[in-house]
Amino acid sequence: MKAQQEEKIWRTAAFTSHIARYDFTEVNWQYHSATLTLSVRELAHKQRQLQRQGVRLLLKKLLNELNIIDSLDESGFPYRLSNHGYYVCFSHTSSANKNNVSERSALTLNETLKSHVAVIINRHRPVGIDVESNNVKWRVAQRFYSTDELAALNLLPIIQRDNLAKLLWQIKESFIKIHQYTLAQGLGMDYAYLIPDLICCLEGALITRVIQCQSPHYRIAILPNQQTVVIF
Repeated sequence: MKAQQEEKIWRTAAFTSHIARYDFTEVNWQYHSATLTLSVRELAHKQRQLQRQGVRLLLKKLLNELNIIDSLDESGFPYRLSNHGYYVCFSHTSSANKNNVSERSALTLNETLKSHVAVIINRHRPVGIDVESNNVKWRVAQRFYSTDELAALNLLPIIQRDNLAKLLWQIKESFIKIHQYTLAQGLGMDYAYLIPDLICCLEGALITRVIQCQSPHYRIAILPNQQTVVIF
């Protein structure tokens, strides 16, 4: 009886296996890869979330390095530490600007979402920092920069002009964070007098160069390798 049951089970299994093999081998397969396309808005939103997490993790690490136990007060600008009152300034690279990103292009997605973040703390007064990996388009600079800035930049070779235009933009962004200028007001400030020193910064081999600016008691640190400007 047991032998008959085992034989019946074996025959059923063999029959089922045969049908399964037949079905799978005879089917005309068509392969479709699932794709996920992110819109500009969705991609920018995801990047902003990552940037927000990144700057706060970086602030936490910096506070640990300085043996400071405190939290960030985000109730107003400029940001300050809740207990110590120290001034805090953040920066991160620009949001993604691609129209669509396919999930199949994982490397493209990762590169698009990749950001650099920076943070600075000062005890006594507001400070500014700006980190940027993208150049400023010349047509954009022409909309905002002063007549003197544009005249000085137009005398330079295009590559040097574009590098200086980016540095000026970072300086303007940093002062916007310090003085709480509106965007149009801050970008329209005239820093043409800084251009000779900025040229020296780009031509020199120094990792960091500090230059004096006319804004009372503020200095500008240029870190070319990190594509970062600090105003302190």
